[in-house]
Amino acid sequence: MAVLSALEPKNVFAYFEKLCSVPHGSGNTKQISDLCISFAKELGLACRQDAANNVIIWKPASPGYENAAPVILQGHMDMVCAKEEGCAKDMAAEGLDLQTDGEWVWANQTSLGADNCIAVAIALAILADNALPHPPLEAIFTTEEETGMDGAKALDCSDLKGRQFLNLDSEGEGVFTVSCAGGLRADCTLPGSLEPVDSGAAGFAVTISGLKGGHSGGEIHKGRGSANQLMVRTLFSAMERIPGLRLADIQGGQFDNVICTQNEAKVSVPSEKAAKFTAFIHEFNGILRNEYTGCDDGVTLTCAPAAVEQALPEKTTSDILHTLLALPQGVLAMSADFPDLVQTSLNFGMISLDSVGLQFTFSVRSSMESQKEMVLQRIRATVEFGGGTVSVRSSYPSWQFVRDSAMRDRLVAVYHSLTGKEAVVQGIHGGLECGLFVEKMPGLDAVSFGPEMHDIHSPQERLSVASTHRTYALVCEFLKQSGV
Repeated sequence: MAVLSALEPKNVFAYFEKLCSVPHGSGNTKQISDLCISFAKELGLACRQDAANNVIIWKPASPGYENAAPVILQGHMDMVCAKEEGCAKDMAAEGLDLQTDGEWVWANQTSLGADNCIAVAIALAILADNALPHPPLEAIFTTEEETGMDGAKALDCSDLKGRQFLNLDSEGEGVFTVSCAGGLRADCTLPGSLEPVDSGAAGFAVTISGLKGGHSGGEIHKGRGSANQLMVRTLFSAMERIPGLRLADIQGGQFDNVICTQNEAKVSVPSEKAAKFTAFIHEFNGILRNEYTGCDDGVTLTCAPAAVEQALPEKTTSDILHTLLALPQGVLAMSADFPDLVQTSLNFGMISLDSVGLQFTFSVRSSMESQKEMVLQRIRATVEFGGGTVSVRSSYPSWQFVRDSAMRDRLVAVYHSLTGKEAVVQGIHGGLECGLFVEKMPGLDAVSFGPEMHDIHSPQERLSVASTHRTYALVCEFLKQSGV
């Protein structure tokens, strides 16, 4: 017997359970894509599957709705595969072990993947319901959303007619997202060759640690320190006080979209200035702790004697530190439409020094495409002026807020009529597939929403049954009213 068979809406949870019966982690979506195609064929609906395993399903309008504008329902099939320590399940080959208490749905010892297979299940249930009045429907199920939105990037949208776009990839019921940041990764290099240090030089290991860090989309506005930026500032300030300082190593960060929590550097200074350097580090530790009181109380700057045999020349060290200090970090602009929402930011995610020179990466985000490009220009201008190079990867477009949207107003009104509650309309500083579709399909009017979920991408992920029912009812009622 199906685990979710007693839950309502029955069709939604029946499809969700079938989808969860096959593995569908990012990069492993052929089986679930084929399953969606088989569903479409069973329903006698036109469908298309592309080389990226994206699926599109079309359903003609119900009687009386033939002249209504088409509506697109969209979600992604891939999930983040996470499991508890000791869990023996092979998530690349096995489906999920679903569980429910009637109030919540979860998977035993693994992530659930309700982000975002619940969107696929809702769309399939609507496509299967021949009693529901609706305009022409186009359902889009994409792949690889969790690892760079590569499915949406690859999708050919030329045969899609709809310009009303319901993205069901949000996790807070009653929250309607209408804008998101676009982004890119800027990989930078600055040349520099290590040379032997003088036999009388003193070497030090310098460490910045104790920072909170966080995601560069969701927590960049909290004023937390970046260990990479603070190390650059520390060494630049030390260089001003202590001529002859040479950079021997610098390492910080593991991910470009995470605020760096620790940086470790090595320097050499003239031996007669060793005590002065140590005193400076102690002094600057106090400065940083004072500046970050209340937002990063644990910040700690320390130094200890270390063996340093090679370092960059003094002039190269100076050139590199001048260049790095000129690069910004954190929030650059706030939204004029949504108070407290970051519009534009960048994050100094990773840095390392090797025998070839310095490599470092920035994650750039903005809900205005022009500002995203402006930040990239600033990075290029600074790095290239310093003799370095910049390359761009993982670029995806922003989704800029549209002030006048009849579809959004109608959706919010339907939500209020069903729940008696006022909807929250917001933008986010993270990325959504909506930005790619808005870029591909001129004139697209999009809103992102979904049922309540908690702890996504973790073994504690769970989906609210009641919220799923209300979200399904909202979509159905919106479709009914789309022919009026």
